Amino acid sequence: MVIIKIIQMKVTANKNNSYSGIRCFRMGLIALFAVLLFPQFVQGQEIDLLLKGGRVLDPRNNIDSKMDVAVKDGKIYHVAAEIPASGAKKVLDVSGMLVSPGLINIHTHVYAGSKPGFADGQSSQLPDAFAPRSGITTVVDAGTTGWRTYPDFKAKVVDPSLTRVLAFLNIFETGFSSGSAIEPDLNTLDVQMTVDAIKKYPNLIVGTRIGHYKGKSWVPFDKASEAARIAEKPLFVECHMPEYSLEDQLKRMRSGDIITHSFENVKERMPIVDEQGKLRPFVLEAQNKGVLFDVGHGGVGFWFDQAIPALKQGLLPNSFGTDEHRTSMNAGMKNMLNVMSKYLTIGMTIPDIIASGSWKPAKSIKREDLGNLSVGSVADIAVISILNGKYGFVDSGGNRIEGDRKFEAELTIRAGRIIWDLNGMSATPYKK
Repeated sequence: MVIIKIIQMKVTANKNNSYSGIRCFRMGLIALFAVLLFPQFVQGQEIDLLLKGGRVLDPRNNIDSKMDVAVKDGKIYHVAAEIPASGAKKVLDVSGMLVSPGLINIHTHVYAGSKPGFADGQSSQLPDAFAPRSGITTVVDAGTTGWRTYPDFKAKVVDPSLTRVLAFLNIFETGFSSGSAIEPDLNTLDVQMTVDAIKKYPNLIVGTRIGHYKGKSWVPFDKASEAARIAEKPLFVECHMPEYSLEDQLKRMRSGDIITHSFENVKERMPIVDEQGKLRPFVLEAQNKGVLFDVGHGGVGFWFDQAIPALKQGLLPNSFGTDEHRTSMNAGMKNMLNVMSKYLTIGMTIPDIIASGSWKPAKSIKREDLGNLSVGSVADIAVISILNGKYGFVDSGGNRIEGDRKFEAELTIRAGRIIWDLNGMSATPYKK
């Protein structure tokens, strides 16, 4: 309407004064550019959802401030200190809460089915059963599928899920079941078929995975690394491989590769912290090289005697992968916000925690379209309360620490749609 009015002024002015006509034409161009650059200021544009008054934490854009967030058509429409509520269909007061990009859990097992074990099995967990209630909008399956089984996984889990489901592709062709109960036939390893599957689904398969291999040969590890290198994706190393030393695994990894179960203390591998409480030199070398450290909590993957000294010595987790599956979520791990609450208790700052829950994992899987609240990006949002009280947190060894704060997901918004609302903030008040 503004542009039409100015053009009408231009036509009228042309009849009387050519100079005034030119000036109005220039004003019209300025208005046009304003509309293109700042669409949020155009009258008549309704906002679908407006979150008002929260502490917005957007690590990608260096935002940590009380701001409003507007959503329209499933995208982030505007982020500002004050957005008028008059143009919004739904307004939610999130004062006192954190407003974060949707969280990303890069270590899950979600190829759920009726078979024993993880691949199409009962040990895996459907993502919509746990992710939304923890503020998670994206999960990454950690190698439960290989190139041969991925199409079935996609049809059964990826496509029907509200949660975005990505995957690290196992170097073993049928996935996690290969190399777990029996030693696989190394002749079946196929780098080219793995690479072809990644190229077929480039936005869904984010890397390759090696883990739970009981043999002595380095062939599976090296082939997984080769496939990742060719596809220009990271290698995800689940270091439960008793015949491989942790030092040798880290030395074979490239910058950008990810190791999980980083803070584990089990007999089958050397822990990252020595008997004197110091990070081992080869761990620091890997960190300096650019290897990324994921928590990978799971049932046995997280110990306070590793995580606390590591944090004090500057080894922060790059991501809070939970190793979520049917049994781990009922033990010490519970959910990703519980893991993040443990790090809040042991001294990690809230901005660093949110970064490792959103933007850092997005970068590590080369999906920089996720994990941020940039205008125009998909509206994946977590609204999180910080509860005050007396809480207990447990590691994989059954050790307990006490804290006075913990995170709880109030709202989870996936592509602009509210898929988790703990306290009915978006519901209609009941009237008798």
